[in-house]
Amino acid sequence: MNKKITVLAGDGIGREVTQWGVKTLELVGELFNHQFTFQDALIGHAAIEATGNPLPDASISACKASDAILLGAVGMPMYDNDPSLKIRPEQGLLKLRKSLGLYTNIRPIIIFKELQGASSLKSEVLDDVDILFYRELTGGIYFGAPRHRTDDGSKAIDTMVYTKMEVERIARKAFEAAMTRRKILHSVDKANVLESSRLWREVIQEMSTEYPEVRVHHMFIDNAAMQLILNPRQFDVVVTGNMFGDILTDEASQIAGSLGMLPSASVGDEVGLYEPIHGSAPDIMGQNKANPLATILSIALMLDSEFGLKEESKVIIDAVDLSLKLGYRTGDIADETTPADKILGTKEMGDQILSSMRAICTPKYA
Repeated sequence: MNKKITVLAGDGIGREVTQWGVKTLELVGELFNHQFTFQDALIGHAAIEATGNPLPDASISACKASDAILLGAVGMPMYDNDPSLKIRPEQGLLKLRKSLGLYTNIRPIIIFKELQGASSLKSEVLDDVDILFYRELTGGIYFGAPRHRTDDGSKAIDTMVYTKMEVERIARKAFEAAMTRRKILHSVDKANVLESSRLWREVIQEMSTEYPEVRVHHMFIDNAAMQLILNPRQFDVVVTGNMFGDILTDEASQIAGSLGMLPSASVGDEVGLYEPIHGSAPDIMGQNKANPLATILSIALMLDSEFGLKEESKVIIDAVDLSLKLGYRTGDIADETTPADKILGTKEMGDQILSSMRAICTPKYA
């Protein structure tokens, strides 16, 4: 297999973590006789600094010509509290999603047994938790019009818009996923208040007749946020809109113990984008403190979802699991019981995963 990957390192710790995604793919190529080639492109603050544009046309072209995209992170703190800045790093990410039709964000919540203690929930609550989120990514309040602030700055308007087609296409992906799992689908909305949510619920209900084996549960967003903490085991596949999905998946990340552990995919009908769900973390940039595991697990998701390489994907997941079983941690997932010599930096943890991959594969491919 020969695949071309565009790497959008982005901002902050993006370059530090994406290099370990690249190294992981290179080792997969070596162990399984695949070839991956890589092309770097700009996005976010790095792109603004270089071109004045958070997503240059050259980056879009590179992504469209790729078989998959690896993204690091986007955003820098100087944009956060200055409303006068009209060009922002996040605009590049939104433009990328629209340009490539990446309407579905997939976030698996992976609970590694060894990290249950890092979660804020009791260990017994976390046993057997396995949740797959489907977040609609190119509609809803992040893209709806009109959106503006009045001239005097005293009033701001955002609009939540969904069409039947937008709901149908992500719902179909979620239903199909549920058919391969426990056949439970939770659809999260706010249909008691929002007209767009009433449309969402109607479409999900209509489509459920096509998947009679899937048990569908409709849940309001406020209740879903509570139930995710109270009893996360009840969830299998969760499908929801853009803003609700943004909130719920970040909440769910704390079930797993750290944002640094969770991969994600943004897919449509063509090329897919794979990224860790954590941010650019500029406060630790360049300090060898970033956790590379979410990026490495995003590569596992890429190999499985994008290329159908399930065995190769499993080797990566097993290597992460083995490294955790051996006691290795980055600072964000270490606790008071972690020996000092087991707390690794970005580079050391990346090297450890590669070593574990070789150890897992050597008896099979020696």
